[in-house]
Amino acid sequence: MLRIIVELVPGGYEPAKRELARAELGNISDLAEVSDYQIRANEGPNPLTTASAWQRTGRIENYPRNQSVWELVERAAAWCSNQPASA
Repeated sequence: MLRIIVELVPGGYEPAKRELARAELGNISDLAEVSDYQIRANEGPNPLTTASAWQRTGRIENYPRNQSVWELVERAAAWCSNQPASA
């Protein structure tokens, strides 16, 4: 499983950090060269945009595993950014 945690650390002050969002990805293709992943993600409420908190599950498909992990993080972030705040 790959876990992505987005934290806000105001001014770099660790005691004030708070989690804004999280995504967990699990390979569901038996670690094939081109794999599919189950994604479970959530994001807290955003008072700046008035967006509500949300949580969703879905899939990231056809990911070539011979790439940097940052490519998978990018695909996960793109999937998350396309999720409606209320559904």
